[in-house]
Amino acid sequence: MSRPLSLLDLAIIGRGQTAADALDASVAIAQRAELHGFERVWYAEHHNMGSIASSAPAVLIAHIANHTRTIRLGAGGVMLPNHSPLTIAEQYGTLATLHPGRIELGLGRAPGSDQNTMRAMRRDHTSSDTFPDDVLEVIGYLAGASRVTGVNAIPGAGTEVPVYILGSSLFGAGLAARFGLPFAFASHFAPDSLRAAMALYRRTFQPSQWLDAPRAMAAVNVIAADSDADAERQLRVAARWRVARFLDLGDQLTDAEADRVIASPQGQQIVHMMSYSAVGSPQTVAEYLEQFAEHAGADELIVALASPTTEERLRTLDLVAAAVGVATV
Repeated sequence: MSRPLSLLDLAIIGRGQTAADALDASVAIAQRAELHGFERVWYAEHHNMGSIASSAPAVLIAHIANHTRTIRLGAGGVMLPNHSPLTIAEQYGTLATLHPGRIELGLGRAPGSDQNTMRAMRRDHTSSDTFPDDVLEVIGYLAGASRVTGVNAIPGAGTEVPVYILGSSLFGAGLAARFGLPFAFASHFAPDSLRAAMALYRRTFQPSQWLDAPRAMAAVNVIAADSDADAERQLRVAARWRVARFLDLGDQLTDAEADRVIASPQGQQIVHMMSYSAVGSPQTVAEYLEQFAEHAGADELIVALASPTTEERLRTLDLVAAAVGVATV
């Protein structure tokens, strides 16, 4: 593979699993990714989702860092409007102090939750309006150049934690370009604006003290198996589970019922979210990833493991690493 490969771990709570099972699986996945030379593992902030255990990325990162040695770890991302910039700078500054050179911070402006959960977090609908200024405030704290007189992040000041802008629309691309920051697009669930966002980012990028040229990452779902047929089977299972999660039905939805939902217009919208998916044998996946990287205009790919079980996700890691190799920055 001519580009670095990184990993997005959604800490999925599978059928019949507990949150503890999912977090144990995240440790195993990070250790396997480190063994294979993946560049980084990121964890995304989601709230009130019964199938995802990454509601507190900073806590999860601390746990993973204590069970790995070298791989870079970060939030992909923190939904900044849910928090104060100072709190995030302190959290990730603490992580960087404990694990120097290994911590990264991706920032997004989406809620990562539904309306009721937003209210439970004491967030209102205007919280995202200050996102650009809040990003600069976080960066200022981490650089030891606070934008708030008399207030410093301790720990945090001077740690220079690398900051990425995450996005699923043109807004994030434009902001990352204006601030001269690296950009990561969430094409693993929001495929429609990928190429437009990447083009906007590269066209309008302004060099900064952090980056002298644009650096863009694109996310892609991956299911690798020993045969194309087994990978397609896993994809069908994953699609059924995704439908069940969106309908908040968990194990209550039978396979036949899930297939009927998938066949409906609403179900097809859910399936469409996984448009960018490398599914098949190692060779099939390797070819898809190369083609996708060119299609996206990405300097780096971040892989979202989409297989249904922990064992299958670990197998995907093994097969991808063997098929494409892992290029480091």
